[in-house]
Amino acid sequence: MARVKALAYGIAAAILIGTGGFAAGADQAAVAPPAGASLVLELFADGVQVYTCDPKDDGYGWTFNAPDARLFDKQGRQVGTHFSGPTWELDDGSGVVGEVVAKANAPEPGAIQWLLLRVKSHQGSGALSAVAYIRRTDTKGGAAPSTGCDAHHLSEQVRMRYSATYQFFSAAT
Repeated sequence: MARVKALAYGIAAAILIGTGGFAAGADQAAVAPPAGASLVLELFADGVQVYTCDPKDDGYGWTFNAPDARLFDKQGRQVGTHFSGPTWELDDGSGVVGEVVAKANAPEPGAIQWLLLRVKSHQGSGALSAVAYIRRTDTKGGAAPSTGCDAHHLSEQVRMRYSATYQFFSAAT
């Protein structure tokens, strides 16, 4: 039993060290909230990025359509959803719509970009009512496919699995 427990701790440590290496490779400064902004809430997304096969230039390509994800707190409870807009809505009735202000390539191959978004509208008076910025980091998966979009697949959609950390920040003081 002690060997199993030691092995489990070793695996957990290796995972944490490994993911720390990914975070170190990203340009975190490019997606940092303004100085003086305070962290209000941190949630974890599990879902998909939806893409549509569209005509592009002299051929076809995948166009980003919308996210479709569930949001979880640190205890693993679902507390909201993330969908087109981009919009984040919590079970407490609060919600925000954001617009991208900065991007950084994700360190993990096949992962969607890390983002900084500015909130352009609010709804409700819950936890998101004081949020001014949203940062998406620690992305895994979600990138558009590199193949499969051609005249035979025009207007078809694909749903690419992803996960990410979303941090919600107040305005700079």
